Amino acid sequence: MALTITEKHGVFLIEGSINASTAKHFIGHCEAILDANGELTIHIENVKEIDAKGIRAIEVLYKSAMSQNRCFMIIGNINGDLYAELRAIKTAA
Repeated sequence: MALTITEKHGVFLIEGSINASTAKHFIGHCEAILDANGELTIHIENVKEIDAKGIRAIEVLYKSAMSQNRCFMIIGNINGDLYAELRAIKTAA
């Protein structure tokens, strides 16, 4: 499944899959937004699939934003397993 990123009221809605095929594009697009805006809020409720590369992509973005003192937020209802993975990224940073 493809990855779609659209902006609505300053929040970037992520739909589709964040996986080995889309992770590089996802990182590049999000980094460009962070550079332009100094902050990034992504809504991931409509992400249908996320694999280890997708989790790693979010980790890369989070650590990059934190190292540059920029705001990076993830919002949306997600399942417990994904929540645990994302929580581990924040804890490890």
